[in-house]
Order: sequence, then structure tokens, then C-alpha cells
Amino acid sequence: MKDIMTLKDKTGAGIKDCKEALEKCGGNIEKAIALLREKGIASAAKKADRIAAEGAVGVFGNIMVEVNCETDFAGKSDKFQDLVKKIAEHIAASTAQSVELLLKETHKKDKKTIQEIVTEATATIGEKISIRRFERIAAANAMVGAYSHFGKIGVLVEMTGKDADLAKNVAMQIAASNPLYVDETQVPKVELEKERDILRKKAKAEKKPDAIIEKMLDGQVKKYYADVCLVHQPFIKDPSKKISDILGGVKVLRFTRFELGEGIEKKSEDFAEEVKKASKA
Repeated sequence: MKDIMTLKDKTGAGIKDCKEALEKCGGNIEKAIALLREKGIASAAKKADRIAAEGAVGVFGNIMVEVNCETDFAGKSDKFQDLVKKIAEHIAASTAQSVELLLKETHKKDKKTIQEIVTEATATIGEKISIRRFERIAAANAMVGAYSHFGKIGVLVEMTGKDADLAKNVAMQIAASNPLYVDETQVPKVELEKERDILRKKAKAEKKPDAIIEKMLDGQVKKYYADVCLVHQPFIKDPSKKISDILGGVKVLRFTRFELGEGIEKKSEDFAEEVKKASKA
């Protein structure tokens, strides 16, 4: 086992592949490394320090997962898309609550760990591949709305009621407008006071009378809510209405939004604007 782990560290290959290579090479680590390189498995280790900010956000029912690779070309390939689907299907049957735990699990059909599957895909596709995050919403007494914008943005939203069209519209709204909260009750008091302080200082810099600054703040805070709270946002398909208007008595319980590569250094692209344009097409 010590030799297996040494070989794994040197090549990035899976434990099963390392074990088989060592058995075929009579326990000789250097020969095992050469064998793994010949099979294309060891090449995955060389890609470990590359930046993987492309790939896809896959949305499958109540499962959403972001899998990254290095180029958009590879991310659109059938092999990569099949990998994303395979991972999502595993997540659906898994109880793992983190990527770290997920990678240690064994795929029911392939009989390999998810980490080994990802490592093999890295060698096959030729780019660094990693599972960045996933979300699973199990709504027993509610419904889940989902939306995927060309694999660049994914949204899952849990709502009361059974209106599938409404749920999809709300999911599309979240994709396009990127709200931070469902409504104002979720906005942390510290954050709200910080916003009010910024607006107050701005008003004083403009030499507004102190007597009317606080009244002005109330109006400014409403605009702030319209930016960060889903229910107060103008509906992208009909800006004359707010999301609260189209919801009626339906409640949004929670939502999760993934944008491909967000937070990773990469070329800047305005996917949210794409969604807005697509919604009006």
C-alpha cells in the first residue's frame, strides 16, 4: 500500500490503476510510472497546477454541478458533457454533502471512485478537470424550478405550489438578475446599515439638508432592495411587474445560482446579459 500511495502521488493516477501497474511491473515504481504514462493516465498529474475555469454547469432535475476544465472547446465536447452527466447522476443517488466526500465515493456502475473517474477523464480529454461544487435540493412538500443557460449559468429554486412555468420563469430571473436574497428579511442588519451609511455619507457630500437625508435614505434603501432581493426585482419578461406580482401567493423558499468560473481568474463574460436577451427572444 505504501508503494501504491507513492505511485499515486507521483502520477496522480487512481489507486486501482497504481495497484495494477505495480503488479504488472513486479513492484518497480519507475517501470510502473512508465506504464501509466504509456496508458495516458499519469499525464493527469502534470496538469494539476493549471487553471481550470471553463467547463459546464450541469442542471439535471434537482441536481446542479459545476465541473471545470481549461478550455471552452473541451467543455463543449461530448466526452466532457457525458462526464458531467455521469457525475450528476451519481450525486442524485449520493448522500455526500461536500466535493471532498463525493470524490471518495465509488461509482455504482464503473466500480471506481469519482476521483479516479475524474483523473482518467483528465488524461483522456487532455486538460485539467475538477469538480468545483454541487447542489442538491430535495423538496418533499414543494417544487424545484431549474434553468440552465448554455451550461454557463445554472439555477435551482425551491418554491411552494405546482406551477412549472412560473418556477422556470423565476429560475430564469435569478440567472439573469443575480439576486442575493429572496426578500428583505434575509438581508443582514449589518449589511443594511453599511449600505445606509454609504448613502448617508454620499448625501452629506452633496450637501443635502440633514432634515431630509433620512427620508431620502428610505427611498434609496428600496432601490437597494430591488437590486439584491428577488421579490422586489422587475420581472425580466415584463419590467412593469415585480417578481412579487407574478408570484401571487406562491413563496420562494430558497435558491442557488452557479455561474461558470465565478471567482476564478478568467476572461470576463457577461452571461447575465445573455440570459436577458434570450428571455426576450
